[in-house]
Amino acid sequence: MTAASGTATVVGGLGAVGSMFVELLRAEGWAVTVVDPAGSGPDGDVVVGDITKPSDRVLTHVESSRIIVLAVPEQVALAALPTLRTPGALVVDTLSVKSRMDAAIVDAGRKGEFLGLNPMFRPSLGPRGRAVIAVPYVDGPRSQSFLDVVRSWGASVSVMDANRHDRLAAASQVLTHASVLAFGIALAELGVSADDLLAVAPPPHRTLLALLARVAGGEPEVYWDVQAGNPYAGATRKALFDATSQVDTAAETLAKFTTLMKTAEAALGDRSGQLNAECQSLFDRIAEGHREIAEGHRE
Repeated sequence: MTAASGTATVVGGLGAVGSMFVELLRAEGWAVTVVDPAGSGPDGDVVVGDITKPSDRVLTHVESSRIIVLAVPEQVALAALPTLRTPGALVVDTLSVKSRMDAAIVDAGRKGEFLGLNPMFRPSLGPRGRAVIAVPYVDGPRSQSFLDVVRSWGASVSVMDANRHDRLAAASQVLTHASVLAFGIALAELGVSADDLLAVAPPPHRTLLALLARVAGGEPEVYWDVQAGNPYAGATRKALFDATSQVDTAAETLAKFTTLMKTAEAALGDRSGQLNAECQSLFDRIAEGHREIAEGHRE
């Protein structure tokens, strides 16, 4: 499979993730059909339909495609499996949880290749220089060739099984988003205004404020799906809750607090120095951006 080797169908192609794949595939020379129940797209090239109850027109496009991208919620992707009787095609999902799709494919005894992708970034940012996790449910040459295409887009691809994906997604997404949202809720309870905080905020706090704006200003359904869907999400949030309690207890003495800090740093292994340097670089860029904004306001 080469970058310009045939036809593709992107189900849910009007959504943020789906439209990113449509744009990238078309730029590589693919003939892409969008299937979406939402209606027609800007170019009038959308087949309106429900992949879980496909019309003859939808089936015609799906069955003639060499690659089918399911940029849809998990319940839709799982319900669509019976309609995807295309052993000669590669089926790709973009779900944030992979273990249930993995089990469903095994239970259904499906033929053909199935590949899970999880772009670990907001679609509007694009894949260049960003991470994509790949889960080859049913591997083969089409999957490997398509991963080469994804790498050609500038993404770094990490290949793993479904269980490892879900564990890493819980640590990198569930824990991160829950921490940031909890920070915002605590700020609201403290009743301190953002204006007052920004006037005095040190770099770590300003970074957390920026993260809060990014996460809390996003699409609730996307972040809810991360918190609700991952099988490790509950245990991850409990770990965060327990860790917060440990900080409270450790504040009783310097010795306890010193031990707590060492325990926290140990989670970074031998990457602590590298990450500390990255943090300093990030803070320098934030400070420079803050100065530019302030100078712009004075002009």
